[in-house]
Parts: sequence; C-alpha cells; structure tokens
Amino acid sequence: MSRVRVAVIGGGANCEHEVSLASAAAVADHLDPAAYDVVRLTIDPHGTWLDPGGRPVGLTGAACLLRRCDVVLPVVHGPHGEDGTLAALCELAGLPYVGSGVRAGALAMDKWTTKLVAGAVGVATAPGVLLTPGTRAGHRWTHPVVVKPVAAGSSHGVSLVEDADGLDPALEAAFALDDRVLVEDVVVGREIDVAVLGRPDGSRVVAPALEVVTSGGLFDHDDKYGGHADLRVPADLDDAAAKELEDAAVRVYDALGCAGVARVDFFWTGAGAVLNEVNTMPGFTEHSQVPRMFAAAGLGYADLLDVLVRDALA
Repeated sequence: MSRVRVAVIGGGANCEHEVSLASAAAVADHLDPAAYDVVRLTIDPHGTWLDPGGRPVGLTGAACLLRRCDVVLPVVHGPHGEDGTLAALCELAGLPYVGSGVRAGALAMDKWTTKLVAGAVGVATAPGVLLTPGTRAGHRWTHPVVVKPVAAGSSHGVSLVEDADGLDPALEAAFALDDRVLVEDVVVGREIDVAVLGRPDGSRVVAPALEVVTSGGLFDHDDKYGGHADLRVPADLDDAAAKELEDAAVRVYDALGCAGVARVDFFWTGAGAVLNEVNTMPGFTEHSQVPRMFAAAGLGYADLLDVLVRDALA
C-alpha cells in the first residue's frame, strides 16, 4: 500500500508560535514513516508560509503543496490557526483535515462565547465580565480576579489580580494581545483537564482525567512550559466526580461542535465542575496533557496520531 501523504502545519502568526513549533515537530517526528509521508509546512511569526526546506513560498505555494497531500494536520495553536482559520482554508481547498471545523474552532477560541455556550447546556463557569477599550475605564477592582485575553492561549496575557493596584497592569497585558478582555472571579478548586476524542461513528472517547498541581495559585505560562507543574494522571477522583467531569466535558464538546480531540479544562470545586476553557488544538508534544491522558488509557502517542489522521480520512 502507498503511504498517506500528511501535511503537518506548525508555527503561526501569534503569541503561541514557539509552542506550536514544538507540537508540530513532535507530531511530524512520531507519525509512522512506514504509513505516512510527512510534508512539514511552517507559518512564520509574520504569517509567511515556509516550505519543508524553510523557504518562503507564500500562500499560493503552500496551497499547491497542500493540494498534493491526502490529509492536513494543522498544529497551530491560537489565533490564525486554532480559531478555525486553517480549517476554513482546508474546507475551501476540499482537503480532509484533523480536528475541529470552522465553527467549533472560532467558538472555542472565544472564551466569552464558550462561557455562553456552556451556560446554555448547564455547565457552570466562573462569574465574569467582558471588557473592551470603550468599557475598560469604568471597571473597578472589588475582589480578586483573573484577567485574560478573550482569544489567546498558553496563558499569555493572563494575570491573577489580588489587589486594586494590580488591575491596570493586568489589563494592559491582556489588551496588548486582544481588543476584548475577560475579567473573571477567582475559582478555588482543583485544576482538572479532560480530553475528549470524537470518532467518525459519533461515539466519544474520554481519556482518564489529569490534575494540574502548581507551586502557586495560577497555572501560568512558566508553569506550563518551565517544567514546574506536577501533572497527575489519572487524577485522584471518586467515581461520581469523574462521571460529572466526563459528562460536562462531552456536553461542552458537542455543544461547540468539536471534532477530533479537544481538551476541556475545569476547576473541581465543592459545588462541582466549573468550566475554565476549551482547547480544540491543545499542546501536542509527547509530554503534553492530552497525549499523557490517552497514554494512561493505553493509547500511545504515535497510535493517537494514527487514530486522528485515519478518522479525518474517514
């Protein structure tokens, strides 16, 4: 049998560029060379497409390369990638691709919209307000909050504000990345991640949950990528808690219209599950949360990639 030609896209013109490069490199390295012919494409920080040799080819050249592939595996986190834009490119080109479509990518990337969708299907989220440049000046600090850009990832621009003096710097950092900012009440609870995999027959596979144990009060960029966080899988949960988190994750996954694999992040509190956010293209090195969760279920990294690509082709 001939090998399947897979385009793996990494990088991206956003603040998650370096994280995406690491994920894409790991994915490309672990696709079975006996089954797959991998074409590595990169989007540089300025949005220029680069061919497998690192030469600028522009969108036209990239489209020509993509059209010679059987399937696309977009590993671009954040805006101009995970937000549905790369899915739209594949849709217009008539190419099968791994992961969520245009609608789900756009909805899940928008943290404010995700809160509205979750609330509509009965999944709790932290109380919060949406700020724009026009409403920012009228917002006053009254209690500890978390400030974050509406559409960014990898904890860029996220701040824990514990006093009034910290609000303006936190808003500055968030507005530097987005023109819409979310200010949420601090939720006290355990940080639990749930990975959901949608299969072509409509079934949902949920991996064992993972708990993030941090040294401080916020799972920030340094904890995520500096090796300081303690990731425990399977999380120490009783059957009732595990079932509530699994049901909530699948409910949100389906309400957003996700496909492929998504990571649904919660706080587990005394009142139950509180949704934090949804990642339709989560970190995907071998040591990232989602591959760790599926490994705990007996599905290794290379096998998980194989499932994702085969399901996209199906």
